[in-house]
Amino acid sequence: MSLHDVALTTIDGRETSLAEYAGETILVVNVASRCGLTPQYEQLEALQRRYAHRGFTVLGFPSDQFAQELDSEAAIAEYCSTTWGVSFPMFARVAVNGQDRHPFFAELTKAADLDGEAGDVRWNFEKFLLTPDGRTVRFRSAVRPDDSAITDRIEAALRSAA
Repeated sequence: MSLHDVALTTIDGRETSLAEYAGETILVVNVASRCGLTPQYEQLEALQRRYAHRGFTVLGFPSDQFAQELDSEAAIAEYCSTTWGVSFPMFARVAVNGQDRHPFFAELTKAADLDGEAGDVRWNFEKFLLTPDGRTVRFRSAVRPDDSAITDRIEAALRSAA
């Protein structure tokens, strides 16, 4: 199954897929509103604003996998907008691990991180960089969105796609 074929639901209930973002460089992040890493929203939004005009987008996937997310899509959307000024696309809450894992994350978690380890999402704010040439680069939660390990790869993907 291709990541671009998996059915996704936006935070406001619209059905879509990654096909909507064909040709773009995408940073997928499992997010949570009540996590010590939640301030990463600020850096994610900064990436969105910095690169959106060049064919890049952040996609936020709220998950209560670690019991740190708000109870409804409406509450999540309001929190992200009013607290962090999030303008990037947000999606409906998903399970990122376990037997109820969303098929999208079942595919994403096959990708290895920078240490060569694939498998379950370990915590909120894991990041998956999807490049237009089909590569997936995975970053664990501790890697901040503005870390050069991520921004250098975004820049390279955007140059290659141009």
